Amino acid sequence: MITILAIESSCDDTSAAICRDGKMLSNLVATQSIHEQYGGVVPELASRAHMQNIVPVVGQALAKAGVTLEGIDAVAFTQSPGLIGSLLVGAQFAKSIALSLNKPLIGVHHMQAHVLANLIDDPKPTFPFLCLTVSGGHTQIVVCNSPYDLKVIGETMDDAAGEAFDKSAKLLGLPYPGGPLIDNYAKDGNAKRFPFPEPNIPGLNFSFSGLKTSILYFIQKGTKEDPAFVQKNLVDICASIQNRIVTILLNKVKKAASETGIKQVCIAGGVSANSGLRNALTEMGEKMGWQTYIPKFEYCTDNAGMIAIAAYYKFLQKDFSPLTVSPTARAEW
Repeated sequence: MITILAIESSCDDTSAAICRDGKMLSNLVATQSIHEQYGGVVPELASRAHMQNIVPVVGQALAKAGVTLEGIDAVAFTQSPGLIGSLLVGAQFAKSIALSLNKPLIGVHHMQAHVLANLIDDPKPTFPFLCLTVSGGHTQIVVCNSPYDLKVIGETMDDAAGEAFDKSAKLLGLPYPGGPLIDNYAKDGNAKRFPFPEPNIPGLNFSFSGLKTSILYFIQKGTKEDPAFVQKNLVDICASIQNRIVTILLNKVKKAASETGIKQVCIAGGVSANSGLRNALTEMGEKMGWQTYIPKFEYCTDNAGMIAIAAYYKFLQKDFSPLTVSPTARAEW
C-alpha cells in the first residue's frame, strides 16, 4: 500500500489530504475569510494564515484518515505555480516532515494536479482525454495521454476565465469572491438578454480582456442612463455574462475535440464548480457524442486531494524531489 500525505497552499486555502493507493481517506480545507474586506487575496495575509492553519489542518486530515505520520510513505506539496509566500509555507512544512521521518518528498505542479483530479473518483476518463482547466489564474485546454504526458494545446493570451468572473462581479458591486455570486444570480436570469461579444481569437487560445472591457462600458452606459440600472437588471446581467464566458470556453473545447478526434472531455479548476459551465458541458457532450467527466465540487477548487492523486502517480514512477527543491511562483509544464 502507498499512503501519501499531501499539502496544498498555493493561494489562500490551506489543505491537507491522505491518499492510499489512489483513494482519498481525507481531504480537509481551511479557508481564509479575511480577504473579503480587501476585494481580493492579500499575499502577506495569506501566508500568515497558512502558518496558523497548517498544523491543525494536517493533524485533522491524519486523524480523519486514521493514519499516523509514521504510517505515511511520502509527503507531497504544491511546488508551483502560486503565491510564493503561500507556497513556501507548505513546502517548508512538507520538507520538514520528509526529513524528520526519512520519507520521500514529492513536488507537484498545481495545474497538472487540477487535471488529474478527474482520476480520483469513478467514473474516470480513459486516455487520451481533453481537459478544460479553468481557474482564477489559468485557462487551458490540455491533452492528457497519460498521468505523465499532459500537453497544453490552448491557453489564455491575457486574463483567465475566473478573473473575468471576479472582475465582472466587482464591476457589478458584488463582494469578493464574486464568481460564485454571478453563478447564483444567473440561475434566475435571462442569459440571452444582453449579448456580449465573443472574441475572434484564432486557434485554441483564449482572450478575456476584451470581454471585460465590453462589460465595463456596458455597465457605465447603463448606469449613466439609470443609476439603478445594475440593481434592476442584476440577474439578467449575471446570466448574460456567465453565458458568454461559458460559450467562449466551450466553443474552443468543441474545436479542440474536432481537431484531435478525442471524444472524452473533462473540466477542472475552480471555475469548473460553476453550475452554468457544468450544465453546458453536459449538454454539449450529449449533442456531440462525447463522454464528459466533472469532478466533485470538493476536487474543483484548490484542495490537497488533487495534489495527492498527482503525487500518487509520481510515486509509482519513483519521481521524487530532493530536499533542496524550492517552490516557484511560475512554472512551465
